[in-house]
Amino acid sequence: MRIRLGVVGPQDSINLVKNAAKGFNKIEIIPFPYQKIEETKDIILQNKPYVDQWFFSGQAPYYFALNNRLILEEEGSYVPLNGNSLYKTLLEAQVHEQKLLKKISLDTIQEKGIKAIQNSIHSLKVSTFPYTGYLPADDIVHFHVELYNKGEIDVAVTCIQAVYARLKELGIPCYRVTPDVPSIQLMLQFLKERGESAWYKKAQTAIVGIEVFHPTDVPQDHFYSYKMKHQELELKRLLLDYAEVIRGSFVQIGDGHFFIYSTRGEVELHLHDNSLLQLMEEAKLHSKLQVRIGLGYGLTALEAEQNVRLAFQYARKHDTPVIILINEDKQVIEQSRSLETISYNGRVWGEKWENRLKDATISPAIVSKIQSLAYHYKKTQITSQELAVWLKGTERNARRILSEMERLELVKVSGEEQSGNRGRPKKIYEFDIKLGSGR
Repeated sequence: MRIRLGVVGPQDSINLVKNAAKGFNKIEIIPFPYQKIEETKDIILQNKPYVDQWFFSGQAPYYFALNNRLILEEEGSYVPLNGNSLYKTLLEAQVHEQKLLKKISLDTIQEKGIKAIQNSIHSLKVSTFPYTGYLPADDIVHFHVELYNKGEIDVAVTCIQAVYARLKELGIPCYRVTPDVPSIQLMLQFLKERGESAWYKKAQTAIVGIEVFHPTDVPQDHFYSYKMKHQELELKRLLLDYAEVIRGSFVQIGDGHFFIYSTRGEVELHLHDNSLLQLMEEAKLHSKLQVRIGLGYGLTALEAEQNVRLAFQYARKHDTPVIILINEDKQVIEQSRSLETISYNGRVWGEKWENRLKDATISPAIVSKIQSLAYHYKKTQITSQELAVWLKGTERNARRILSEMERLELVKVSGEEQSGNRGRPKKIYEFDIKLGSGR
């Protein structure tokens, strides 16, 4: 198995990676050179199906891709520039300029990566422009130009190829920091192992479970009628078509319950095109039946089946069609037409959390779901009325949940708001949830 590694960056950076990768026989380098960082968007969108992991030439293209949601964190990385890389560039600059440099400007590299050099070269004054994430090249160019025009630096040192080229055009002495070979090889090994792990994950068992649900006012004899049988036959036709799409095995496990066995890789290949949401709509349109869908992933068929049945339990709490996915880590992902995809965890890790929630009247899954919804809506405060809308429940139940969360010190009362001309003011709660920290 060869891991297909998409290398994104300027041509010279790609050449460095290709040379460093010569000793790796299980990596296939796919080069994607660019002139401007913004070209990263089209590169990834056009080639994502053919790449297992992305190797970015530096911080800027990586965070450009991440911030624009072109990749997930686990789909790529870059080599952080360190003191060794900077030492190499400074030596090159000293030799080329044929003088002792005392004042330089430097972008991108964080303060902690510069301290070692400043401690060893006391006469060197470094004007830094550290930043996290992605910044347009023009902002970084302006930083160097302004210092040079004021006479505060002898040369500019940059980590960005576009900045280097622009400063050269302006006639400003400039040198570029690039990663050293050992650092590149460490990142290649890391991405290789992560790519292999992703391949094994794609081979996991995945079960798509479909459950028919009926309005509460349906007469009992309807379930045994010929009309119901014909509706189920139409639903089976739709499900067989979908099973063929995801290369799965279709079985009926009871009245109104169906399983499609496949692999995680096949399911996820079609998960982001809303095909499951379309399947629910087609089921209602053609068979006149409403269905819930649960997905379960697992290292074994047994674990996948346990997870799909657990997904059904979560789905039954909804009055409308919904898709619930539960993976091997018991992470719960909900998707419906009325709500964008949200995820939370059915488990809370850590001894302190277990002790805290041991005697609670709310489950860890509810706490995690509320935290996820708070992040989703970018809310730091909430009322019982708002929480009732989030959870599609009653305000009375929302007040009970918030009161329990206040007792557990997960939220605190931060104020009140008047609910109308009459009645008591509503409490405003402020979130103080930090799952996983053991607080």
